[in-house]
Amino acid sequence: MLLKRLNHIIKTCNVKSEGKMTFLEKWLVSVRPCVFSMTTTSVLIGVLYALYEGKYNIINTFLALIGLIMAHASNNLINDYFDWKLGTDDKDYPRVKYSPHPIVSGILSEKQLLTGFFILGLAELSIMIYLWLNVGKWVPIFAIAGFLISLFYVAPPLKLKYEGLGELAIFLIWGPLITAGSYYIITGGLNLNVFLISIPYGLIVTNVLMGKHLDKYEKDKEKGVKTLPVSLGFKNSILFTKIITILFFVSVIVLSILKILPIYCLIVLIAADRIFKFFKTLSQPKPKEAPENFPIWPLWYVAWAFWFNKKAGAMFVSGLLLGVILKVFI
Repeated sequence: MLLKRLNHIIKTCNVKSEGKMTFLEKWLVSVRPCVFSMTTTSVLIGVLYALYEGKYNIINTFLALIGLIMAHASNNLINDYFDWKLGTDDKDYPRVKYSPHPIVSGILSEKQLLTGFFILGLAELSIMIYLWLNVGKWVPIFAIAGFLISLFYVAPPLKLKYEGLGELAIFLIWGPLITAGSYYIITGGLNLNVFLISIPYGLIVTNVLMGKHLDKYEKDKEKGVKTLPVSLGFKNSILFTKIITILFFVSVIVLSILKILPIYCLIVLIAADRIFKFFKTLSQPKPKEAPENFPIWPLWYVAWAFWFNKKAGAMFVSGLLLGVILKVFI
């Protein structure tokens, strides 16, 4: 029974309503593991690109993946903390309705949340120091840049999300910082190509955030939270989301033709079948009521953006993996 409940949290970032939550369930739902696949994908892109160049390090790969997932978890905690502290996350805000908010729902106290954040931070710091000593000086630069951007995504004085810069922040983190950083941890070096190949997936992680902010558009506008959709307007944001979706495919095609990516990455075109459903959903009004068995209502657009992201990201990783395998055996 507990395993089923934990599996439900991992898949949906939500908790089944029946029964009292265990200690593990409280923390798991608070860190929102259903979105960790995006961090895993960004890491794998960097690691597989290093492998495609004939370089690998199993221990560093494991440390990069674990450290960055923990960073994602701590980022989710601190985002919820500051959005609550700033008065954005209240009982009527979508964040509180689609999944239990750690503080608003009473799952965790303010002190418990901050304690969890600092414990995760210490673990991340330990990994960073080890990699810094064993790989090179760019490790702390990537780590500190990622930490500061993710912290000031919501924290004063910058509050990037509140100034229409949150989407850019997310692109930088899940694009160049995670992918190029993972590549550096494996190879000990950097080049322009690894930054270029980080662009496609960074775009469709940005898509996920665009979907989330489209879902919160009315409430954010009411509260003065100037996300990019609020700054651009709803219709322009729908168009922007469609454009960066198309740019994902365009960038992979161009990088493959230029032989920066292995040509097998064109397998991402298999994910083009989801464009039509995704674009159709973006172009239609949001349903007035939750569809049957829809797990994260009142969010809607973000679910479809993530649905597209999962297949497109999986195909991108598959193309890189295929390139590695065929390079080794042919």
